[in-house]
Amino acid sequence: MFIDPELPDQEFPDEVDRVLEVAGMITVFAAERLVRIDQMRREALAEATRNGRVLTDVVERGVRLELASALRVTEHAAGGLLAFAEAMVHSFPPVLRSMERASITEDHARVLVTALSEIEPGFHATVLAKGLELAEREPVGTFRRKLRTLIDTARSATLRERYEDAVTKRRSVIEAADDGMGWLHVYGPIVAIHAVHARATGMAKAIRAADVPDAGAAPDRRTLEQVRTDVILDLLVDGRTDLHPEAARGITATVTVTVPALALLHDTDESRAAAAIEPPVIEGMVPIPLTVAKELAGSATGWTRVLTHPETGMVLSVGRDRYRPPPALAKLARWRADRCMGPGCGMPASRCEVDHNIDWARLGHTALDNLAPLCKGHHIVRHHTDWTIEQVAESGGAIRWTSPTGRQYLVEPERRVPVFRATSSNGTGDAPF
Repeated sequence: MFIDPELPDQEFPDEVDRVLEVAGMITVFAAERLVRIDQMRREALAEATRNGRVLTDVVERGVRLELASALRVTEHAAGGLLAFAEAMVHSFPPVLRSMERASITEDHARVLVTALSEIEPGFHATVLAKGLELAEREPVGTFRRKLRTLIDTARSATLRERYEDAVTKRRSVIEAADDGMGWLHVYGPIVAIHAVHARATGMAKAIRAADVPDAGAAPDRRTLEQVRTDVILDLLVDGRTDLHPEAARGITATVTVTVPALALLHDTDESRAAAAIEPPVIEGMVPIPLTVAKELAGSATGWTRVLTHPETGMVLSVGRDRYRPPPALAKLARWRADRCMGPGCGMPASRCEVDHNIDWARLGHTALDNLAPLCKGHHIVRHHTDWTIEQVAESGGAIRWTSPTGRQYLVEPERRVPVFRATSSNGTGDAPF
């Protein structure tokens, strides 16, 4: 809102308000369009029934052709609109009502309805209510991730069986592309996929850091993405690491596996699901079976294991003794966020820079309550525009962004680190320490 200095008691809409007003109108009209598309379909079916035609699929094909021709879209797109409209009107009316109030966007609705359509009907009631609450609060990217976590938790009782079935389908596929290039797709356990990518990334960074060209030699101008791809191909084709710089040879795979402490107290996925305990996850909030998590936590080496329970000895701050966070503190900041803490950003925290929310140059401390991972793009915006950020006190890591127009956007971390407090003699926690 804009406040006129000559009329301090009155607020006037600014340009952002006008954009939001139009966006809300578009959402309301999009909801109305879905209602009318479904009505068109139902009237065509009713008319066919009155005329004695029973070939429903043929009638619906005719409706799809009519809609595609009228809207000047493909029949495939028209079929998607018809299916989406039918689901919204008849299967998930609360989602339609939220769109009609412009409480969610059409993108939110599509994500939610698509996800609900892919899971067992027995989970619809639980996921719909909580999912709609998330949709009305979160940006689309964040909503999609949190909805997936919600669904995975609801379906975790069958995760082990589904994993054991899926792992038998592991395979690799070559896809030819243009200009002598191609893709190698590998479908396998997500833990191993993350480990491969992490090792290749670590080796690529070491190779780039070790690039000191000889006199007269051209520097290595490959990007990190190019070096990482070359590393993967080198290892698969030659199986050798001795051709790489020494710093890159000893790098092993690392993957963060997060296991809720209470999950370890349950012997089966079924009992854990009954207690509403989230499944173990790896970076990116991808669930894995409890049996796999226990195997990693108990015997595997080279894995980062984080127990979601406060442990003594956690490195929370080094004050102003040093600018760069020690590795354990940076790792904790990244683990807490899991993603870039920019509004709606989905960049994995492992690929982000750990930022001081209050600049070091302005006496900010190198402490967990002043650190958050930001991707390079959001890091630049934060430091070189009029956007400001602050970590909300005692929130467990939430970041409040304030735009140049004065609007505020709260970004919650995927996980929270408990705020530790001293316990007084009467049993209440009053003073943080």
